[in-house]
Parts: sequence; structure tokens; C-alpha cells
Amino acid sequence: MRRLFAVFCALGAILAMASMALAAEADASAAAARPVLDAAGLGLTAFAAVIGMGIAAAGCGIGQGMGLKSACEGVARNPEASPKITVILILGLAFIESLAIYTLAVNLILFFVKPFS
Repeated sequence: MRRLFAVFCALGAILAMASMALAAEADASAAAARPVLDAAGLGLTAFAAVIGMGIAAAGCGIGQGMGLKSACEGVARNPEASPKITVILILGLAFIESLAIYTLAVNLILFFVKPFS
């Protein structure tokens, strides 16, 4: 029941975000009247980027620590499976680290590309 609830919550979140992400401007004049990002908006963007990067780094650190702990336990219990565990561990750590890299890329886009102007 918990998994079904989690799936429905995730599906609802995806559907709620899709309408905002795929929204189009009603006409060309609305796009031309878009406000320029001022100092307060830039400060909020910087704050959001810092919070997002902090959450991503904390999540990556926790995930990598748990993965390494499990790999060490697996090798300690079954030393013959060490090569397979090592390959899976390295692949998993690469996937986890990609989250932080994607977050950094989004933060750099927010700072330097200036999507609001």
C-alpha cells in the first residue's frame, strides 16, 4: 500500500510540474513584457541555487556513504564476489555523482545564462 501511495504521489507531482514546464505564452506581447531580473530576484536566484546545491551534495554524500558501506559489508561476507561488487559499486557511485554534476550545471545556467532577461 505504501508503494502504491508513493507511486501516486510521484505521478501527481510529475503531472503538476508538467503543466508549468510545458506552458506556452498566450501571445508575443506577453513575452515582450517579461520583467528583467533585478537585484532582489538575482539574490533569490542565488539563494535557491545555494540551497539546491547543498541538498544535492548532502544527498550524494549520504548515498555514496551508504553504497560504500554496503559494498564493504558484501565483500566482507563473500570475498569471492569482490570483482562484481566493485564494478556495481563504481557504476552506482558514478550515477550518484551525476546528480551533483547536473545540479551544478543548472546552477551555472541560472547564474551565467540569465534565463530571466
